[in-house]
Formats: sequence, C-alpha cells, structure tokens
Amino acid sequence: MCGYSAPKLDVVRIGFVGLGKRGPYAVERMSHIEGVEIVALCDQYEDRVEKMQKLLDKLGLLRAKSYSGNKNAWKAMCENPEIDLIYITTPWAWHTPMAVYAMEHGKHAVSEVPAAKTIDECWQLVKTSERTKKHFMMLENCCYDFFELLTLNMARQGFFGEIVHGEGAYIHNLRDLNFSKNGYPEMCRLKENYRNGNLYPTHGLGPICKVMNINRGDQMEYLTSVSSNDFQMGAIANELPAKDSFYAEFAGKKYRGNMNTTIVRTFKGRTIMIQHDVTSTRPYSRIHLVSGTKGVASKWPDPAKISLSHEWMNEEQMKQLEEKYTPEIVKKIGEMAKKVGGHGGLDFMMDWRLIDCLRNGLPLDQNVYDAALWSSIAPLSEKSVANRSNSVDVPDFTCGAWKTNSPVELTLKGGGTTGFRSLENADSSKQMKI
Repeated sequence: MCGYSAPKLDVVRIGFVGLGKRGPYAVERMSHIEGVEIVALCDQYEDRVEKMQKLLDKLGLLRAKSYSGNKNAWKAMCENPEIDLIYITTPWAWHTPMAVYAMEHGKHAVSEVPAAKTIDECWQLVKTSERTKKHFMMLENCCYDFFELLTLNMARQGFFGEIVHGEGAYIHNLRDLNFSKNGYPEMCRLKENYRNGNLYPTHGLGPICKVMNINRGDQMEYLTSVSSNDFQMGAIANELPAKDSFYAEFAGKKYRGNMNTTIVRTFKGRTIMIQHDVTSTRPYSRIHLVSGTKGVASKWPDPAKISLSHEWMNEEQMKQLEEKYTPEIVKKIGEMAKKVGGHGGLDFMMDWRLIDCLRNGLPLDQNVYDAALWSSIAPLSEKSVANRSNSVDVPDFTCGAWKTNSPVELTLKGGGTTGFRSLENADSSKQMKI
C-alpha cells in the first residue's frame, strides 16, 4: 500500500463515528473542504448525533443519515454502500475493529491515534488494507504542523546534513481531564493509564519518522523503554472516593509512571527518543528535535529554533529560512488552516490533504504501515518496561519493502485542486490540545 493510488473519487462521501470530544471538530473541519459530503453521523448516544445535525443545519448543509442507540450502530453505517470513507474518533479500543470492518465493507478508513493497541491489531490493519486495497491512515498525527513541515522540507534538501537523531514527545498535564466524569466516555482515557509504557507516542514520533524516511529507506530495528514511578495518579485515584463514591473502582489500581522515555535505534544507526507524561505539572510539549551532521532544529518550548553552529539563528535568519523552505502545501492552504483550526491548523491541513489525495487518486502521505509502526511503540514499550528495560525488536510491517519504498512527495503534483467553502460559521476557538 506504500505508493498505492486508489481510483479517484470526484466527491468523498464521509461517515463519522464517535461524536464526543474530537468528532465534532472533525465534522466542522470537513464541512469547509470542497468535494466532501457528510452523509452519515454515528454515536451510541443519540443526543450527540442530533447536536451534529444541528451543526450541519447551521452550516447550510443537508442533514446526514443518523446511526445511534447502541454500541454497534457503527456496523450498519460501515455497510452503507453510499459511503466512501469512515472517519473514526472513538475511544482507542474501537479504532482497529471499526477500521477493519469498514475496509472489509469497501470503505477507506481513517482513525485518530492510536490506530491500534496491540501488535496483533497492527497486523490486522496492515493485512486488511493490503487485501481490500482500501486506504487506512492514522489521523491527528501532527505531521502537518507548520514547523514540522518546514524542517521536513529542509531535511529533504540536505540542510541538516545526514540525520543522526530525532526527538518527539507527548507531555500534557491531563490529570483533571482524565479524572473528570464529564471527560472521556466511560472514563476510557483514565483506564488506559493502567498500562505502563509510552502509550501515546505518535504525536511526536510521526514527524520524526517522516524526516528520517522511516518505512521508506530506513526502518526501526529495536527499542528500549523505561518508566518512572507513578508519583501522582494513584494518589489522586485513592483520594477521590472519599468525596465521590463514583471513583471507588479507580482506587487501589496500579497506574503508569509519570514519565516514560523510549529510545529507538534504526537499521541505519539513527536514534529516536520519545517521551510520554500526562501527569506531571509541566507546560504542554510535543518536542520536535531534528539533529543532523550540519545543523539542528528544535521546537517546544516556543519559539522554534534552528542552528548551524553553537548559536541559534536570529529572527531575521529564521524568516529567510521560512521564505526559502516553506513547502507548497503550506503556501496553498496554511492561512486557511489557521482560520479553521485544529491543533493550530495542522488537523485541517491533514484533512484537506487526505481529501485532495482521494479526489485525485494519489497515494496518501501516511499509510497503513506508518499507522501500524507508530502505534506499535506503545505495546512494545510496555513489554520493555516490564522486563527491566531490555531491548525489544520492532516488527517490520512493510516486510522488507522499506528498502525500496520511495519517500513521501512534498509537492502537490497531480493534486492541489481541492478548494474551500465559506468560513462564515466556522468556530476554531474551542479546539483542544488532545
């Protein structure tokens, strides 16, 4: 599926499943992209579907077909022949089952992170996509943020020399949200933290893999992972039942450590550091660091910085680099993306690029092998942590094709034809860092 071009779709008919935290923003973003029809909305809770129908009314779009009432309503939606793409924003455990079912019923599928929770699920996605010839892509992958795209283009043009090392992270204080009864449905995000490892690696990892051409010229060989103790989450869980009996089931559980650090070594001898911490009192950070033989780029904390020596470049030098290396996609839709929003615009850029590829019959920038590999870090890191941080081999989901696969194109050659709809009713002010 690397480099695979599916038949063109003049109009991409989308069915959305999961309309709680992230789904509503996805529906609104897609409403501003030409060549998209929102034809189906699904959630187990009927009121969430109706809320999205009212959003379509507000945006001047036709109401979609509703699917709700039980946890398996999504299956009927996937079986609807009038849908081309299933867009999945549900709790993690549903991502692989829904995507596999969608592809088996003739739909392209995309899901938010992580794409899979186990190595077996990673292989299910790969084998199903290959067998059905339907695309699968992991959403919210953060590869389309502005500095990440800039450094990718610079790396492709040799600015940093040979890439030696990269770093990415998901550092986000989610204590209040994870323990909120009004947060994730059925406290699903909190329950994920019973696992001890790098549970959410893909935000920071994706952009680094693109820079290093992982799956397309290099491949991960093995990793080692270490977690600190849990210094906060268990204590919170044990205190809450005294105030609210609802939290009794979460007391006495063993929670993941505050900080997990995972180190990956590639076959070409590069290293990648990935960190994950959703408990400590720290500012939000995804860390984006690209280190090469000629220079380095670093973001989080802001402002983003680049250096070719012992000193960071000044503001004027940074501006000159941006003018020279800003890729075509940012020049075309960057300002629109900032207006629509979604992690500062990267989610809209990702959605637009997905639709443009499907409408023009182009290979996707991220495919099922990327989704499987990036998601596999979580279960592999758990295995390493549980075994005193001993190294664990990383599966090759391309089965050797990484040696000859071509890097992702940064140009819009053959595409870039998709336009936009009015922003009159757009509201990006409520976008969340998730």
